[in-house]
Amino acid sequence: MSAAGLGQRLSWWLAWQALLGLSLVCASVYLVTALTLAQRQEEMLDQKQAVLQHLLAEGRASHAAAGIRHQLDDFHAGHSDLRLRLLAPDGRVLYLGSREASSLPRWKSRVFEIGSPELGLPGGADWARAELSLDVRADDVLLNRLAKTLVAAALAGTLLIALGGFRLVRLGLRPLHLLVEQTRALDARQMAARLDGSAQPAELQPLIAQFNDLLDRLACSYRQMEGFNADVAHELNTPLANLISSCELALRRRRDAEELREVLGSNLEELRRMAGMVGDMLFLAHADRGHGARRQALPSLARLAREVIEFHEAALEEAGLSAEVLGEAGGLFDGGLLRRALSNLLGNARRFARPGSTVQVCIQLDAQGLLRLSVVNQGASLDPADLPRWFDRFYRADSARGQGERNHGLGLSIVAAVARLHGGEGFAQTAQGRTEVGFSLRTDPAVQA
Repeated sequence: MSAAGLGQRLSWWLAWQALLGLSLVCASVYLVTALTLAQRQEEMLDQKQAVLQHLLAEGRASHAAAGIRHQLDDFHAGHSDLRLRLLAPDGRVLYLGSREASSLPRWKSRVFEIGSPELGLPGGADWARAELSLDVRADDVLLNRLAKTLVAAALAGTLLIALGGFRLVRLGLRPLHLLVEQTRALDARQMAARLDGSAQPAELQPLIAQFNDLLDRLACSYRQMEGFNADVAHELNTPLANLISSCELALRRRRDAEELREVLGSNLEELRRMAGMVGDMLFLAHADRGHGARRQALPSLARLAREVIEFHEAALEEAGLSAEVLGEAGGLFDGGLLRRALSNLLGNARRFARPGSTVQVCIQLDAQGLLRLSVVNQGASLDPADLPRWFDRFYRADSARGQGERNHGLGLSIVAAVARLHGGEGFAQTAQGRTEVGFSLRTDPAVQA
């Protein structure tokens, strides 16, 4: 049954429900009819018993037994479905109708007592027992015909409803077949194509909307992947071209050991830059596959931030900058990932900060339970329109392109990836020469965004 199609299952369920419903209706009709006939039979016996008792009550002691029997014969006249038998206390038959009970295939009897003086019996008996029987063969025939009719009607109705239901199910599932045809036509060469829900019922509209939203996200991811591949090729092409040209120049003529050492040193710098880029790309790939952070207890994020500042102390002094930590918090985090993210943020702030200013590492806990780690620097005003792209891979602001040989545009992408692994996201804002770039973290590892 599980392998059957939806239309077949719906048709079968509809047929079984129709059979059950019609069977209940037919059984109710039969039962009500049978109870009505039984009630009518009881009422008829009550009526005949009252007539008989009234007839015998009008008799007098002076009436002869033949006169009483004549009245009883008149009582039977026109009532072929009735039979009356009167028995004396000693079992003698005082009166017997024209039909024997044994000749009736089925009857309903009523037994009651009547006073015998009205019968004029010899011996002065005080009472007699009356047996009044009603022939119910006609009602049995009616119930039998009704049962056959109802069974036939139930089966015919079930078949009709099943056929009609099968047709209606096919018509009702036609929109699904149209959706299947539309989804079959989708491929990577038609990323702009979407499902058309104009002819679909209201019940399928949420599914179509969700599917189209999924296609939008896939198209965006596909474009990002194509852009990422192009950026990777572009970023790797330059150092590779430098390495190739350097090696070719070194091989064109004989060089002494010092010259070769300089060439190898230059090539080594390019190789290290490429290795760093490949390492960052691998980290982003692992983050995109959902490899979570290894959370451990970090009682002091301020101490972790000061350790990162100490690591960048020489570079900060060279740029004429100082750094400070504002705020404190603790929790379960991946310390290695936080150090890497803060290091990228400090490196980014160092490139944009005005010499002689102070770079601030801010640690804040908001009301929603999100921990915000950010780095604030003072410098030239940046275009706020570029903020949404700061966390894109290989994106570099114009003012930072002068250091493109050391910065390949993956630093803030890694910051955003670290934030996602901790259930948060990256954020950036700039106004009046003050730029703040950071990321949020969820303090509760059981709650992920």
